[in-house]
Formats: sequence, structure tokens, C-alpha cells
Amino acid sequence: MALGYVGVLTVRLEMPWVSNLKEKRALVRPVVERLKVRFPLTVARLDGLDAHDWEVIGVATLSNDYQWVEETLKMAADYIASEGPYRVAEETVEITVLGDGDEWEGDELDGDDLD
Repeated sequence: MALGYVGVLTVRLEMPWVSNLKEKRALVRPVVERLKVRFPLTVARLDGLDAHDWEVIGVATLSNDYQWVEETLKMAADYIASEGPYRVAEETVEITVLGDGDEWEGDELDGDDLD
């Protein structure tokens, strides 16, 4: 039995018409901030921070429900695609199973360890 699922969405955005970093940040940062408010996600700008015409955004979430993780990442991907004047060049989703229940035995805490 799985203990939970971690889902990660990675999206590469391209903006070939953008000529400087300030302009790119003005397009990307609002979407990143709105994702954090709108969905139960952790969001980060991962790559392309020094490039003016592309960037990679990472989105992660955690739950004990696989379908919820999958649907939440799909909603986030749709939101990213619809919100900005950029092109989604690449999108990947990975969902990882956390444990099978048996691995937890050796790592259990007793009440004294919580102080």
C-alpha cells in the first residue's frame, strides 16, 4: 500500500520575441505567483533565469490520492498554457509513489522523540 504520491510538472516556456530579462520576468513571475495562490502547489522558476527568451517552471504537489495529484497537475498545466503570452514548448509530468507501508517500520518515532 502506498503512503502517498509526489507529482512534479515541468514546463518549458518560450518567448522568442522578448528582448530582455525584465520583460520576461514581467510575463513569467505573475503566472508563478498566481499558481501558488490558486492551487495547493509548490512552484519554482528552475532554469533559463539568465536567458531572455525561455524559462523552465517546476510545479510539485503531494497527496495520498493518485488521481488528485494527477488532476491537480493537469489543472496547473492548463492554467500555465492559458495565462501567458508565451508558448509552452515542452511539458512533462512525473508521479512517484512514496513507500509501500513496509518501509515505515524501522523509522517509527515513539512519543519521546517528538520533544
